[in-house]
Amino acid sequence: MPLSVGVLMDPIGAIKIAKDTTFAMLLEAQRRGHSLHYFEQGDLALRDSAPWARIAPLAVREDPQQWFTLGAAQWRDLRELDVVLMRKDPPVDAQFIYDTMVLEAAQRGGVAVINDPQSLRDCNEKLFSLAFPQCIAPALVARDVGELRRFTAEHGEVVLKPLDGMGGRGIFRVKAGDSNLNSMLETLLGGNGHREGRQLVVAQKYIPEISAGDKRILVIDGEPVPYALARIPQGDDFRGNLAAGGRGVGVPLSDRDRWIVAQVAPELRRRGLLFVGLDVIGDYLTEINVTSPTCVRELDAQFGLSIAGQLFDVIEQSVIGKRIA
Repeated sequence: MPLSVGVLMDPIGAIKIAKDTTFAMLLEAQRRGHSLHYFEQGDLALRDSAPWARIAPLAVREDPQQWFTLGAAQWRDLRELDVVLMRKDPPVDAQFIYDTMVLEAAQRGGVAVINDPQSLRDCNEKLFSLAFPQCIAPALVARDVGELRRFTAEHGEVVLKPLDGMGGRGIFRVKAGDSNLNSMLETLLGGNGHREGRQLVVAQKYIPEISAGDKRILVIDGEPVPYALARIPQGDDFRGNLAAGGRGVGVPLSDRDRWIVAQVAPELRRRGLLFVGLDVIGDYLTEINVTSPTCVRELDAQFGLSIAGQLFDVIEQSVIGKRIA
């Protein structure tokens, strides 16, 4: 039973198809006979209470030179679609939040929005992991310079990062007593370098096992893909993020990895978070990525998987099952 699948994403003409997870989803949806419908952030609107978008029919192909074709865009009611893949990259700023409100109106009209719009608003990717204290390393979220300094002194070495970053941007590793600590805090806090800043900052105890990789574990409807992508830092950089130059190596999930997934999975299901990426360093959960998790293409290539196929099995079961019911 063919579905109409919409995708809200960053400009498709700028993606790198060899590494783009959204592109893998689109290829799989098209392979299954579903029609594809493309729109970007600027294409969303509300007319009275109705969610609308300027939507273009889309075709995709595994061709590094010409990987997509767009038809003529037209304004349409989003409730004409069966599924919307919300794949806009962070930052989760005010405009992103407003987008989820438009998509929530579509959801109320019967559209399956992946991931759930309210949960995209509620589950900050740096903070959501703190809901599972049994899984995380010591962490502090604060604006107070003194508290952040004390936390650094207590643990000896920490990682500092902003709440709204992605791809390893704006992340610092610092030891207690480092003369650069104040400058790092001023940069992240956005304040005047005195007692308090304007922005909340996350401080996490440094986990030395980052040298073996920051593992991305993909979870589909609460079930883990059996392999993770360990993103291994290169050279003198401590960040494993692929966008920061890390090297991706596929590894089987450990018993600890599976335990972490089991701790988190019920809450993911409850919140309608169908496709999620957990970041794990050593024994610790560090982030829960809900906006536009990646690494599908790399894991598919290394292990002969079809992760997007697993995702669409779940989507079809849900959407088509509701139709039949």
